[in-house]
Amino acid sequence: MRISEFLSPDAVIADLRAGDKQEVLRELSATLAHAHPPLKEERLVEVLREREKLGSTGIGEGVAIPHGKHSGLTQLMAAFGVSRKGVDFEAIDGKPTHLFFALVAPENSAGIHLKALARISRLFKNPRFRAAILEAPTAADIHALIVQEDARP
Repeated sequence: MRISEFLSPDAVIADLRAGDKQEVLRELSATLAHAHPPLKEERLVEVLREREKLGSTGIGEGVAIPHGKHSGLTQLMAAFGVSRKGVDFEAIDGKPTHLFFALVAPENSAGIHLKALARISRLFKNPRFRAAILEAPTAADIHALIVQEDARP
């Protein structure tokens, strides 16, 4: 599985405007709904918020992977956003979060959902990769970096 299969270039935000956790979830949801018109922003926000109630998806090192399952989907879909200033996302290390990878999966897709989460997590463990994403000026540059890094063996 490659991230490019579920992250389209038009679902990448080079500079999130959100100032808090709820605004981040809304901005990512709006971007995902815009990139995939059958999806409804309000439902996506609800899916991501429900998962956050179980505990923050801020995995530390400036990265969060908000995710959830959506009954109306037939395939994985994602949005990615960069917050230059950082947001308090209640990450496990207590530090501000800058990189947000929102993942929404079909309701009955436990295996593929977990594989995607593991792949994203592994990719963003690399400090040089995280730094390159933060320095990339445009959404197209960010998407290209993600695709390039994901293609490495």
